[in-house]
Amino acid sequence: MKNIKDKHIVVAGAARSGAAAATLLAGRGAEVFVTERDRIGSDFRGRLRDAGIPFEEGGHTGRARKGDFLVVSPGMPSSAPLVRSYLEAGKAVYSELEAASWFCRSPMVAVTGSNGKTTVANWLDHTWRTAGRDPVLAGNIGPAFSDHVDRTSPDREAILEVSSFQLDHIDTFCPYISLLLNVTPDHLDRYDNDFERYAASKRRITENQGEGDCFIYGADDPTASAHADTFKKKAGSPRLLAFSRKREVRSGAFLRDQQIILNIDDNEEVLMPIDEVGLRGKHNLNNGLATALAARAAEIKNDVIRESLRTFEGVEHRLEEVRSHDGVRYINDSKATNINAVWYALDSFNVPMVLILGGRDKGNDYGELAQQIREKVHTVVAIGEARPLIEEQLKGVVPQLMTAADMAEAVRLSRANAKRGEIVLLSPACASFDMFENYEHRGNEFKKAVNNL
Repeated sequence: MKNIKDKHIVVAGAARSGAAAATLLAGRGAEVFVTERDRIGSDFRGRLRDAGIPFEEGGHTGRARKGDFLVVSPGMPSSAPLVRSYLEAGKAVYSELEAASWFCRSPMVAVTGSNGKTTVANWLDHTWRTAGRDPVLAGNIGPAFSDHVDRTSPDREAILEVSSFQLDHIDTFCPYISLLLNVTPDHLDRYDNDFERYAASKRRITENQGEGDCFIYGADDPTASAHADTFKKKAGSPRLLAFSRKREVRSGAFLRDQQIILNIDDNEEVLMPIDEVGLRGKHNLNNGLATALAARAAEIKNDVIRESLRTFEGVEHRLEEVRSHDGVRYINDSKATNINAVWYALDSFNVPMVLILGGRDKGNDYGELAQQIREKVHTVVAIGEARPLIEEQLKGVVPQLMTAADMAEAVRLSRANAKRGEIVLLSPACASFDMFENYEHRGNEFKKAVNNL
């Protein structure tokens, strides 16, 4: 536990993470001040007032620069003037994840990656519960970690989905099991369009791990695999477990003869047939392998892991089937906020489709989807701020490219162009903040429009 009693702490950001961090820190005896660039939502404003925490909104005044240190919400970039002012003054900047970890009494299992981390975090939670354990599930996944620290205890694990933004400002955060699924271009607008800076943030998940800890990584991903190589033959390193769909690995999980094989401590065993895994798609096979390894690292038995891999039904807004209407299936993949996620979504289907793309662009190259689009997509409906970029980059790639002003129009256009036996897929490749509060809001608006057909 970190002693913060009577420390003057400034929390930047007053939405979910910021309000949770402020409440936690104030409850531990700190003198907390909250600063918000925009207007504070009424629910969060009420929460701060109920806790007696002073705040400002609509900009950062000089008072925001007077903290002993700064705690930032994930939405505040490291390049923000307020963050730079603390760093230039030699004062520490911590993420909400880091601050919450100071008071966590549970062993932590943390998962990150450009794609799949929400699915894997939920799959881990499902596996733990199948095993009769009662984990705390939090982080980037929904509830802020700070809101759930009081539920932690030494006899229950905390399962955390963590983003690059949350890892940017860690100090002592140390999961006993970490998972780095993959690293592909995403959020490059936050990292000066520098992929290496983004990858470095992801790699920080292992920064404080040592002997006795475990690092699970995607062996088919060059960035994750190269990071694992830095630990090999280094004293005091975490245990390494790899997962791969493409090749056999010496220590970890892989495929052979349509079976999932686990090879741990030189003990090779067949876990289960591939076709018994409940979630479809090659990417979900990867997610299942990662989940199985984490469960084994946590000493969960194989029969429980098999049951979990068979019965997990996925997460909302990730390849979620909304309904079939007039013979057309409508799929909500609103959580696909980068190109790689859309590629995997397209790879999951082998029927003609209409694809709804767009939102706030994060430095995407839509041309990376060209082959998949040529093979499967006859109509793209572009939405949001990214419409001009999508039109420019996919012109000539797809037979028909249309634009829509809002989600309801996008769904109407999709219905008009989809034929019986086809799919309408919302898989945007973009952030949602130009039109929606978050990807959940975007997905819910899609579902509402579909159900209104």
